[in-house]
Amino acid sequence: MERWSEDRAVDRTHTILALGTDGTDMSFRVSWATLVEELDALPEGATLRTPLSHKQFRISDVQEHRVIIEFHDREHDETRPLQRDQFETLYRRITDEPNGFELDRLPPDADPYPAVLSVHPRFEIDEENGVIVEKEAETTSQVLDAADDADAEATDRTEPDLDVYADALLLVDALERHDVTALQDMETDALVNIYTLLSDVQRNANDLRQDVADVLLSRLHHGRPVSGPFGSVQRTTRRNRSLKDENEVLDTLAEAGIDRERVMGVDRDKVDDALAVTDLSESDVYEIEESEYVRKTEVDEDRKETRLQGLKDQLAATEGEEVAELRDEIVALETRIDELTEFKSGREFHTQAGGES
Repeated sequence: MERWSEDRAVDRTHTILALGTDGTDMSFRVSWATLVEELDALPEGATLRTPLSHKQFRISDVQEHRVIIEFHDREHDETRPLQRDQFETLYRRITDEPNGFELDRLPPDADPYPAVLSVHPRFEIDEENGVIVEKEAETTSQVLDAADDADAEATDRTEPDLDVYADALLLVDALERHDVTALQDMETDALVNIYTLLSDVQRNANDLRQDVADVLLSRLHHGRPVSGPFGSVQRTTRRNRSLKDENEVLDTLAEAGIDRERVMGVDRDKVDDALAVTDLSESDVYEIEESEYVRKTEVDEDRKETRLQGLKDQLAATEGEEVAELRDEIVALETRIDELTEFKSGREFHTQAGGES
């Protein structure tokens, strides 16, 4: 990994007494010794998470001048050494900033450093504000609680009180009862039901998707993709434009030598206003092309709720070998989905694609 470039010259006022025999800051030497002790005390297999890309890794070895880490996704990132002098540079940046060091200033692929440093009881990552800070009191770290994760996996799933969840259950039930690969052979009422449910799922999913995006936006950093089991996301900027006041625009362009006639166009709203006070028809000024489509006009919420409750009762009444077989099938299906949808790096994808072509 590339070394950090110094943001400013090293403070020349450091006295010899403040430095160790190896030239390092004595305060960092103490902090490094504490960090090494904390890393050695981590339970075997403890998992840490980088604050920017949210990649998970573990500490595989702690040495005098470096820390060896190993990412969980070995196909994407294997073991990597984190050098002591780079920790010292980060330490200086943090202690020089009263409000913490901004994580966006890290070099590419350097976010494991603050994650490891957060194991020190005096350093904490504030992901909401995008900084790592030094605290007086003991802080939290980026170490994931393996026990909590295991408990969460063992806990029975709960039913979320979401419209999209209920509609998705009804849609799955409808898709299982009809052969949607042969739509032309289906009865009209079945097609109406499936279309209605698809419309409801789409609307409610978009609403939930926006809520999730709003939360993610506060956790993502520009140029730092974050990966999950099913894919990855990245913070991007959308550029929207709207013209200023018409006269201001025309005057500005006129000063630049652009004639008004070159930018004057037909305003659709003004054309519609003119049609309303004349005998002209739309076809006189518009090219009109009609197309037909299906529009949902109403939803029988009571019928949906009745069917949904019936599905829940049916599942709750399942007992004995049937429920055991169902659970086995669900586990097998989830495993298969994980295998099929596991996120791969772009590098590996292109390598495989190149081999197949």
